[in-house]
Amino acid sequence: MDKWLWAARFFKTRALAARACELGRVESNGLTAKPAREVHAGDRLRIKTEGGDFEIEVLQLSEMRGPAAVAQTLYLESEASREARRQAAEAHKTMPEFEAPWEGRPSKRDRRVMDRFRGRR
Repeated sequence: MDKWLWAARFFKTRALAARACELGRVESNGLTAKPAREVHAGDRLRIKTEGGDFEIEVLQLSEMRGPAAVAQTLYLESEASREARRQAAEAHKTMPEFEAPWEGRPSKRDRRVMDRFRGRR
């Protein structure tokens, strides 16, 4: 399982793919998949990654990691999965982003502003 997930480019390394399996983020035909589980053509997988949740059907097997164009031919993603990931991406874009007001140590001027804000001086 971990080798196929790595070859299909769902994870950057096999170690990350194995860790996702151990944490229960990969399901094969409705069951939690272990890293050593064998993958067969026709299996339905549910994969949770940082990029979103994928519901796919395995079309081909591969143990070699190749170009992304080749990796995309190994599986077929369901239309519902694509739509859900698209909606999640749109929702993420509309969320306000909070940034840290200062990077590194504050300057003398920044320190004075912080002191005034805290009621000192």
